[in-house]
Amino acid sequence: MRLVVARIGRAHGLRGEVSIEVRTDAPDQRFVTGVVLHVEDGSLRRSLAAANIATSLTLGRVRDNNGTLLLTFEEITDRTTAEALRNAVLEVDLPEASDEPDAWYDHELVGLGAVDPAGEKLGEIVAVQHPGAQDLLVVRTVKGENRLVPFVGAIVPEVDVPGGRIVIDAPAGLLEDIDD
Repeated sequence: MRLVVARIGRAHGLRGEVSIEVRTDAPDQRFVTGVVLHVEDGSLRRSLAAANIATSLTLGRVRDNNGTLLLTFEEITDRTTAEALRNAVLEVDLPEASDEPDAWYDHELVGLGAVDPAGEKLGEIVAVQHPGAQDLLVVRTVKGENRLVPFVGAIVPEVDVPGGRIVIDAPAGLLEDIDD
């Protein structure tokens, strides 16, 4: 399985360097010299392959340019080829298992059922947002409304990925409107 780690932005300079929009919480671990990144973006991937542009790229260099990461790939040596990659999504191969017991990828959480501590169905996890301060689960309630739930231990005491459920101990008003 693969995980999206970045989206390629504009070409930078004449020698194939590109800017990226980081989509991982561990860029120092994902963007290291020698790592292989896969270009994924449907029709763009097919057009790159048709033009004999590699769709698996080996990272040659990483540098920070005023807060923007710039990447150079061993297979990309000119600006024209770098421009062809614009808006492509970069993915990495995932390890089989995580060494952290309370760490999950977003794709593992989406689709899980949300239940209260008594086991009553509250809805389903339809997305995970990462706005900054804390992660948020997007729960589609049984009424069909999307509600944001802070992904913190006090509100989400249990995540059971193999069991297909997340326990949410929601305070009043979090998952339903409170009548005045």
